[in-house]
Amino acid sequence: MRATRLPFLLCCLLATNLAADDAAAEGVQFVFERASDAELNNPHDIKLSPDGHYLYVADVGGNRVVVLDAMSLETVDSFGGGELSGTHDIDFDRFGNAYVADTHNGRIVVYRMHATHGQMVGEIRGRLAGPEGVLAHPNGMIYASGAWSNNVLAYQDGRVVHELGGLSGPHDVELAADGNIWLADAGNDRILLLSQQLDVMRELGGPAYAFDGVRYLDPLPDGGLLAADKHTHSVKLIAPDGTLLATLGDGRPGLGEHRFRTPEGVDSFGDWVWIADSGNHRIVRYRIVR
Repeated sequence: MRATRLPFLLCCLLATNLAADDAAAEGVQFVFERASDAELNNPHDIKLSPDGHYLYVADVGGNRVVVLDAMSLETVDSFGGGELSGTHDIDFDRFGNAYVADTHNGRIVVYRMHATHGQMVGEIRGRLAGPEGVLAHPNGMIYASGAWSNNVLAYQDGRVVHELGGLSGPHDVELAADGNIWLADAGNDRILLLSQQLDVMRELGGPAYAFDGVRYLDPLPDGGLLAADKHTHSVKLIAPDGTLLATLGDGRPGLGEHRFRTPEGVDSFGDWVWIADSGNHRIVRYRIVR
């Protein structure tokens, strides 16, 4: 489903940017559908369950993971209370286990999932301070970004096997369509494409993107990206060739159908896009229609 929805998604987002392009106005809409009523406290990254039914929310201020029904955005479950502190990110491996960036405790916590509830079964530590991003890669390695240690690490069987330093407040690490790794280097206002060995392959930054604290990412099947850009209060769509195609949000903080306050997380599936509108303590969902 993800692999077939990209061209349509690009058209829809272009239409909502209100560009003066006749082709973008031919009945294509990016429609605000609903906002959550859940009691969230500064939600950050969000991740759909492998089956697409549930949305897992890293609830920073609640020190937990909140599970929402992906369509109704009603609360289904939560876990990690009493175990986590400053929860920023979550990812799933191919076996369905969850990996949570437990930021204030300086670790990645491993959960075995029982339906929507997680049971803590392990942790990953080492050379990492303030982890705010985590990726369970199909190659078997766990990648984590240290927002306080300004590095990204690759762990294999709990041991550090690769490291990239010299960053500034790095946040999300996500699997690229080609198996490489996207990194939001937030303090440097750029996105990097890294090899699986953490070599820098590509950089997106500068005036063409006007990033200001880019946080969490949603890689698209063709190599494009959705990026939550915190301090411009927007979500930006980037084409596979690096072109900035569209921006959702007008750069001003607010509360409304197309207004955000310091958005952090973004994910998509089929014809839907979810955004963690962090400063407004809510999750919003849009539907793509034509």
